[in-house]
Amino acid sequence: MTALIIWNRVQRWWALALILFVVDWVTKQVVEANLFYGQEIAVLPFFDLTLRYNTGAAFSFLAQAGGWQRWFFSIIALAVAVGISWRLVKIAETNRLESLALTFVLGGAIGNLYDRLVYGHVVDFIQFHWYQSWYFPAFNVADSAITVGVILMLIEGFVTNKQEGAKK
Repeated sequence: MTALIIWNRVQRWWALALILFVVDWVTKQVVEANLFYGQEIAVLPFFDLTLRYNTGAAFSFLAQAGGWQRWFFSIIALAVAVGISWRLVKIAETNRLESLALTFVLGGAIGNLYDRLVYGHVVDFIQFHWYQSWYFPAFNVADSAITVGVILMLIEGFVTNKQEGAKK
């Protein structure tokens, strides 16, 4: 398969992943330029903008592990990006929902990978809470893209299984 054929198959998906990365990067730059670490700005009664750094994974998993986790999660994100890119080459023209789902995960993985490699931590700034007693861990646009991608994968799996069940 030539590079031109591969490019034609996946260009729209890689372009969308790039857009997600840029939106993630720009929002993080704006927050870092305007908030100091730990500052919280109430936007709604249940939603704040804040500046937090996460050296771990989701929900700060392994955040206090001593530093090795930066490279561990970077390698995982890189492997995910390569694997998703490979899968997109195979399905980009035949399965749009799965391609869209994988593209959201790809854009988010690259966004957080960039942070880990450049800063040594992921910049988080979106915080939801219930009154002032329960706080959901802070997250960012990249995390949101990954979440949307996983939800789309679940939907795609359900639709595919339902269609296969109807054929029997």
